[in-house]
Amino acid sequence: MTTEKPTTPAGQSRPPEKQGLNSARPTLLEAVCNSQVTKVVMILLLTLVLQVPIWMIDGTIGERQRRNNEAEMEIAAKWGREQTVIGPILTIPYERDIKQMVQRDGINEEKVVSVQVEQAHFLAEELHIQAKTDHSVRHRGIFEVPVFRLDLAINGHFAMPDFTEFDNKPDRILWDRATLTMLIADPRTITNQAMLTWNGEKIDFKPGPGNTEQAGNGIHLSLKDRLSEGDTFTFASRLSLQGSRSLAFAPVAGTTTAAVEANWPDPSFQGNWLPAEQSISDNGFTAGWQIASLGRNFPQRWTRQGEVFQQINGSQFGVDFITPVDTYRMVERSVKYQFLFLALTFVTLWLFEVLGGVRLHPLHYLLVGAGMCLFYLLLLSLAEHLAFLTAYLVAALAIVLLLAGYCAAILGSSRRAAVVGGFVVLLYGYLYTLLVNQDYALLAGSIGLFLLLATVMFLTRKIDWRRVSTSAT
Repeated sequence: MTTEKPTTPAGQSRPPEKQGLNSARPTLLEAVCNSQVTKVVMILLLTLVLQVPIWMIDGTIGERQRRNNEAEMEIAAKWGREQTVIGPILTIPYERDIKQMVQRDGINEEKVVSVQVEQAHFLAEELHIQAKTDHSVRHRGIFEVPVFRLDLAINGHFAMPDFTEFDNKPDRILWDRATLTMLIADPRTITNQAMLTWNGEKIDFKPGPGNTEQAGNGIHLSLKDRLSEGDTFTFASRLSLQGSRSLAFAPVAGTTTAAVEANWPDPSFQGNWLPAEQSISDNGFTAGWQIASLGRNFPQRWTRQGEVFQQINGSQFGVDFITPVDTYRMVERSVKYQFLFLALTFVTLWLFEVLGGVRLHPLHYLLVGAGMCLFYLLLLSLAEHLAFLTAYLVAALAIVLLLAGYCAAILGSSRRAAVVGGFVVLLYGYLYTLLVNQDYALLAGSIGLFLLLATVMFLTRKIDWRRVSTSAT
């Protein structure tokens, strides 16, 4: 029995050297697609393409953060804003004659042409501040805003006002128009009938900053007929206020001492002076300041110097009541590492192609990358309803299970899928470490990148890249 050889259309035998040539060798397009250099370029391009959904997620984070800030501003506008208490400041008007030389009967003599009223401001010799805050949380939809109630007690004493140190000496001191002022950032939240005990006499405060020449908010009272006798004047007052976010004071005395007690466990001390002593626990904190007048840049007394009030405002000290975990800031920081995480996950799949002989399509890489991007959206949406750590664990677990199940199908091995899943778990654990240890983020990031690069170099150290790149051809 003979085998009939294939013939050409003209009836001639096909040359043996051309038999099966097209079926044995891949096309040029297939060779390019199978080239490992091309795969590396493809990984970079896909990582760049996936920046589009990342950019959209980043925009969503910003939008949710703006809504949270709007909720905070709305509640603060009704409950109370950041509170700053400055004072008391003693203000005494005085008259100064404006004179001019005139000639009368050939003789030059001074004549009073006008009378100018000016303000002299005096600070206390000693000021003691006792502040206690009680914190709670107000809700606006799903957003939480921490607020506080402030119980403030102040006391101290003034010396008899001395006008001799002023360059412009007063001609007449208007003692009956003397006032005492307390500058308060948001005085509308005062919840008690504020009064001052002045040398044992109780005086009710009135709204407004009085005649301090300071644009702002506050309360004041009249000291008419109360500065005529004595060299020292004691004072004491108690205020109940509402506020949010922060509490600050100014050292408006020769010696200022302040003690703040709060049931808020996460204080952030601000201003020109840190507390001399502090104690922080899970139940709250206490802090104390002691500031001498030599440490500030404004005087004990002044006249017609508006810049002094600016210096006082710039010499504040106090505390910000920060949120322990800023959800939106944490999610925003996590997104900054997404390019690196996408690239490392793609490199892991690519190593399976190089070392394990697995063939993957670009669509496989794209779907895996989409799952990595989805993590940040899940984290954002869950963190608005759960504690950040809980939200992080749930989002990470969901993405790890999703990627492990998909990789088990495309890699054809549950063991390989477990390797990918384990690597993604390490990435998310590494990311959380960076998020909660901001001070050591650079160090941890550098060490982590070094170890990952060393691992890739170790796994691929014996690969002949020229042979791998040309094997498909």
